[in-house]
Parts: sequence; C-alpha cells; structure tokens
Amino acid sequence: MVTQVAEDTQLTAIGGQSRSIAEWTTTFQLLTVVLDPYTEQSAWLLETAGRILRVFRGADVRTAWIVTADEQDAKRFLGPWADEFLTFVDPKREAVAALGLEALPALVYVRQDLALVGTAEGWDPEAWESLGRLVAKVTSWSFPKLPGAGDPGAYAGSPATG
Repeated sequence: MVTQVAEDTQLTAIGGQSRSIAEWTTTFQLLTVVLDPYTEQSAWLLETAGRILRVFRGADVRTAWIVTADEQDAKRFLGPWADEFLTFVDPKREAVAALGLEALPALVYVRQDLALVGTAEGWDPEAWESLGRLVAKVTSWSFPKLPGAGDPGAYAGSPATG
C-alpha cells in the first residue's frame, strides 16, 4: 500500500494545466473522488460523491475529481459537476497507480506532506464516512452522514487499473 505519494506524480486539470501533486498541495491538502466514467459503479455514485465534495468545499482542503478519461469524456461524464469542482483527468491511470488504488470509485485524502492519509475504495458508506470524519476533524469542519437518502447500496467497485 502506498503511504507516501511520489511528489512528481502529475495531475492534469481540465483545460490542460498539469502540475505535480506536490504543487497542487502547496496550500491545501487534497480530498479527491476518483471515478471511472466507463463503469456503472462510478456513475451510480456521482451525485453522492458530489454531495461529499460540496460539504468540504469551504474547509481547508482542496476538493477535486480525478476522472480516468480524457478531458472530453470527463466533461461528458461529470456534466455540471466538472464546472463546480477542480477536475483532473487521468486517461492512462498514472495518478490512480501512484495512489495505490485497486478499486473505483474511491475517496482519497492526501496531506500537504504527500502522506496518503486514507482511502476508501469501492462504495462502502461506512469507510467513506470514516474518512470524511477524519478530514472533518483535521480541518475543523462538518462531515456528511453516509449513506444518505437516495444513495446506492454498498458495492465493491470496479478494478482501478481498468
């Protein structure tokens, strides 16, 4: 399991701005939802994941998507969510590999020192809430109760490597 993310791991935002994860976390920690737009499992969780990111939008953490697709497919999959939050594209799944993920969707929390504080893979509402509770504690923020009304039942997710 990855415990420290390599500082040269590249994250490319929609619009083409590519920087290392070290640069993206200079000011804030990173809380990101990683989705595979080519699977039903990620599509089932889109609204739930968006709700989670909204809760943490004002906290001292950068909230973002990582979508395992090119920019066009990421925008198509996320729709208006792509405009609401910073969106990274990862068509070759290099960031997914650098984060040590095995299943998607995933919730990932990276500190500014690039320590991988926690991940919740697949859709396990208790694991996602536990990680949310940790982020909330560190940032003195609230966290969403999971699962919420209308959220899907738990499922294992799809292989992160595609």
